[in-house]
Amino acid sequence: MTGAAEGPQAGTRPGHGHRRPRPVRRTGTPPPPARPDTFPSALPPALATGLRTGLPDHRTLTEDGLAPTGAGRVLLLACGALAREILALKATNGWDHLDLHCLPAILHNHPERITPAVEAAVAAARGRYGRVFVVYADCGTGGRLAAACARLGVEMVAGPHCYAFFDGLGAFSARAEEEAGAFYLTDFLVRQFDAFVIRPLGLDRHPELRDLYFGNYDRLVHLAQTEDPGLDAAARAAAARLGLAHQRRFTGYGDLGPALARAATAATAAKGAGGGGA
Repeated sequence: MTGAAEGPQAGTRPGHGHRRPRPVRRTGTPPPPARPDTFPSALPPALATGLRTGLPDHRTLTEDGLAPTGAGRVLLLACGALAREILALKATNGWDHLDLHCLPAILHNHPERITPAVEAAVAAARGRYGRVFVVYADCGTGGRLAAACARLGVEMVAGPHCYAFFDGLGAFSARAEEEAGAFYLTDFLVRQFDAFVIRPLGLDRHPELRDLYFGNYDRLVHLAQTEDPGLDAAARAAAARLGLAHQRRFTGYGDLGPALARAATAATAAKGAGGGGA
């Protein structure tokens, strides 16, 4: 989503950092693979508490991101909005050979800045890690991020945006026509609703602009990664502020777990074969 000064025109559909791309329905697309039990839909309380205490707060992840520790053979280069989910999957699966560097989540409000930021981070990681895996989907870059990753020789997550890989690429694509009027929020975006939606669009100062921005939407869909009554209530309140119907869909971590598993497995295989390189 762009800032208020360069916000979307009337009737456009703002989303997480950009206008929400509408996936193209493809006939004959195979269903997504079964998700292994090692990709939990909710964390054990002790692990969840540990992650909460070991992470920057959501404002820091939004504005500054998360610095890598320097430990591990593979660098996961990700959006700050995904930090908690990625660290949860790392801890649950024992992927100690994966390190995490998160760029500021607020880059999604300026998608033209994502590709240069990823390029700079990949360049900085050269020689420090055996491989780099980019945990961004296209995220409003219009294919520029994928082109940059191909040029740099690094892999990235498939799909148009994080909503799709949380929901599952196949399932999200199948709902594209039915949910053409949906505005999506993940758990992170529910927590940071004011920072990503209200303030950038100026709705805190000019609430009368609400219908200008959201008149073409009919619902807010909370794609929930966790079972959290507090977040559910916050999502309902966000929908009410936008004048939209509220819908909750529990997704867990969706396709994020299998994507990270492929990165983890590829790194292990490369080590066994004596491979390397970012």
